[in-house]
Parts: sequence; C-alpha cells; structure tokens
Amino acid sequence: HVQLVESGGGSVQAGGSLTASCAASGYRFTFNCMGWFRQAPGEEREGVAVICNGITSYGDSVKGRFTISQDSAKNTVYLQMSSLKPEDTAMYYCAAAFFPGSRLRASEYDYWGQGTQVTVS
Repeated sequence: HVQLVESGGGSVQAGGSLTASCAASGYRFTFNCMGWFRQAPGEEREGVAVICNGITSYGDSVKGRFTISQDSAKNTVYLQMSSLKPEDTAMYYCAAAFFPGSRLRASEYDYWGQGTQVTVS
C-alpha cells in the first residue's frame, strides 16, 4: 500500500529556515502530482506547494519563500522553507495524486502522510 513519510519539521525562530522531506513508497504507478499542504488548528488545510510532472505551483502566502523539489530516483519530495514567519506554524502534510483537478486543492489528493509539525516563534 502507498506510504508517504514526512520528516524534517521542527521549531525555528522567525526568519529562519527548515527543510522537510517526504519519501513515497508502495505504489505501482507514478504519481503525476506530489506536494505539501498545511493545517493550523481551527483552519482549513491549504495548499503550500506542489510539483506536477516537473511543474511547480505555490500558495500565495509562501511564494518567494518556499521551494519544492523532487528527486524521482529516491521517490522523495522536498520543501525548503525560508524567511519563516509565525503564521507559517502548522502541521505540514505530504500528499500525492494521479490527476488532481485543482493542484493546490487538498480534496483533490488521494494519499496523505501523517504530517510533520513546523513551529515558528
């Protein structure tokens, strides 16, 4: 069965940087899209960054600060986060989909990791 395992979250001061990783396994067919979503307490899950067949898309709140990349050989997706702000504090989830209609919409993704916490103070 498909597994997405995140790592690399943590706590950092405002202005700092973190890199999260997501390792995928257990699938027969290559996902067209993989990406990162986040959810803060009491908030809806929002799209942060996705990569679909090499093309990246970012949520407006992270453009210019976050970078998503993919190592296909390692089946791993990375999220480099810089200039972090307290409002970036959330649980960050890795997700994968074959044919999402809207790339940054959480409901379009079929597979999810357990999440990694990012806290910015």
